[in-house]
Amino acid sequence: MAATVSVREEITADDPEPWMTGMLTAAKAWNEYRRADAHAAAIACGGAVSTQNIGAQGCISAERWKDGHVFMRNITAHAVITNSRAHASYVDYEAYFRIREGGHWVKLGNGRTIVQRRSTIGPFEIGNTDRVCGPVNATAEIRVHVRPAGGAWSNWSGAVTKQCQT
Repeated sequence: MAATVSVREEITADDPEPWMTGMLTAAKAWNEYRRADAHAAAIACGGAVSTQNIGAQGCISAERWKDGHVFMRNITAHAVITNSRAHASYVDYEAYFRIREGGHWVKLGNGRTIVQRRSTIGPFEIGNTDRVCGPVNATAEIRVHVRPAGGAWSNWSGAVTKQCQT
């Protein structure tokens, strides 16, 4: 979740040190950004899996919010993909979600991206869903897998969270 901050101060001719005003403006903008980003959901990543020199980690974030009198949570699946090949590769990915206590797997999203040689991208969002907070402090679970174009799917990389505590 990115925060956009706009801080503008006028530098007048009677400012004794205009360079210092600019530094203070930059420091103020940074503090505002940190304050705005403090409420962003944290991302937790699970174990890594790989197939044909393409590695992946499934990650989850959950942000709690209120709709009238009902507490909700927005659960988002993310992925971190690493390409250790000597050339860039297209990589397909899928993410699924469930509530561990009796839930079934539901597809959150899928897609394809290019990963440059010997580099890592992410975490990037694959999909999200809104759920009511219940039963009390239920465990939300995601799983992600990847495959290089034309290759075999990796095993699953999962991550879990309990983000409905009061």
